[in-house]
Amino acid sequence: MGVRKDNSRGKWIAEAYQDGKRVRRWFATKGEANRFFNAIKQQNNPIFQAITSSLPEAPKRLSEMADLWYDLHGVSLVGGEATLTRLKNISHFLGDPYYPDLAVGMFAEFRKKRLSGEIRFPHSANLGDRDLSISSVNLDLSQFKAMINELIRLDIWKGDNPLKKLRPFKKKEGVIHFLQVDEIKRLICACDSISSDLSLIVKLCLATGARWSEIQQLKGSQVIEYKLTFTKTKSGKNRSVPISPELYKLIPKKQGRLFSDCYRKFNTALKKANITLPNGQLTHVLRHSFASHFMMNGGNILVLKEILGHSDIKMTMRYAHFSPSYLETAVELNPLKNLQN
Repeated sequence: MGVRKDNSRGKWIAEAYQDGKRVRRWFATKGEANRFFNAIKQQNNPIFQAITSSLPEAPKRLSEMADLWYDLHGVSLVGGEATLTRLKNISHFLGDPYYPDLAVGMFAEFRKKRLSGEIRFPHSANLGDRDLSISSVNLDLSQFKAMINELIRLDIWKGDNPLKKLRPFKKKEGVIHFLQVDEIKRLICACDSISSDLSLIVKLCLATGARWSEIQQLKGSQVIEYKLTFTKTKSGKNRSVPISPELYKLIPKKQGRLFSDCYRKFNTALKKANITLPNGQLTHVLRHSFASHFMMNGGNILVLKEILGHSDIKMTMRYAHFSPSYLETAVELNPLKNLQN
């Protein structure tokens, strides 16, 4: 609860929860929203009493439950806002029913349409005909389940989790797709022709193995001479990765956000470079490319784990087979070798 900017409306929103009742109003300025919020915090204030007297006891639609989850838990999570956006999108395409009406069959039908491409979330609507991956659909389920479980723990969602018996789709371990050297050259050339911000973001991703969002959201305070420090990471731990003097010179020397949003421009660059990626993969191919080439060039798997910021070595081991020395003893210790002796 509190005062925040509602970008969807371009206004400031003041909201609070009192005795299970939600007080929520929008204002043109932050000052007006703050004054209203300070007033409604005082339960004896006539403004508070006049507004809450006509309010229902608690929000009941799925979208409202998603807002509650964010206010009471998600706001503390790395990527909490992105998760809220996903939860609200899911709620919308489920028809935003009252939460007691949510049934497992509704969600099963939703994810079938999502996987077929019949349902597309707004942020992906302009990314062409790319099919959605099973991983993305499974993420829909896991995050919605987690939201319900947290609201049950908070004694807000009454009853059992209606999705508890719905299992994620089984996913076959796929081949890691990474860019070859000639593809990297074509991609950088295409990026150079589209946007200087896009070109530098791609180069930094390829040079550090960072996630697209980590570079896209980079601030001037996170850059020191020949080094980038990533905060609010997926693992929750800060990490620093060195960069070359040549790349450092290209980074704008300013405070605040360094780059404009280039996600859709990256998709344009891929098409211009005539690069086709597997379904469900886009910017993450840059991270795969860094890790794959790092190991092919003789890198250490433990060092790679630290660079990528993995919390579990199992995640990093996906790239181990790219090492020239990986399982090379199979050549010397196989039974055919005995026949040669």
